[in-house]
Amino acid sequence: MDGIDAVLHTATLHKPHVATHSRQAFVDANITGTLNLLDAAAQARVRAFVYTSTTSAFGDALTPRHAAPSTWITEEVVPSPKNIYGVTKVAAEDLCALAQRSQGLPCVVLRTSRFFPEPDDDPSARESYSDANLKANEFLYRRVDIEDVVSAHLCALERAAAIGFGRYVISATTPFRREDAEELRPDGRYP
Repeated sequence: MDGIDAVLHTATLHKPHVATHSRQAFVDANITGTLNLLDAAAQARVRAFVYTSTTSAFGDALTPRHAAPSTWITEEVVPSPKNIYGVTKVAAEDLCALAQRSQGLPCVVLRTSRFFPEPDDDPSARESYSDANLKANEFLYRRVDIEDVVSAHLCALERAAAIGFGRYVISATTPFRREDAEELRPDGRYP
């Protein structure tokens, strides 16, 4: 880290790796790897540490109970990871918060929505709709443009020292309002 001004930590085992890597590999890469970077960054007194996390951290919190309105996701929603990927990303976020509190390292966590193509999570959706239709729908309510992800990272680098520690959701702008949540899921499915 000698001579390094800021860290953009984007390295991770990702959700598709759940099927191909052990849970220990996720812990080693996503938690231990992050801890090693945080410690080195704090020791080198870098001015900013930006951690790329995921909206997968919300996990089961994204899906409302039967007959409940659609969930309105904000930074205040408590994560409920549903796989080792989400668990390790949330743990790494908490390590960032700890590094800021205990070592004074300015850390910003960006929980990004999907910004690269991959198959839909829901097998029944994949069977019912074409991949192109699913991706178009995903852009409407949970995907984000790569340019917005890059812009968020640049802003986080610039503002980390003033923020100290913060977690932010980076996602596409929704065409809906919070008060629309009741009507968005009357039949128990996503719109």
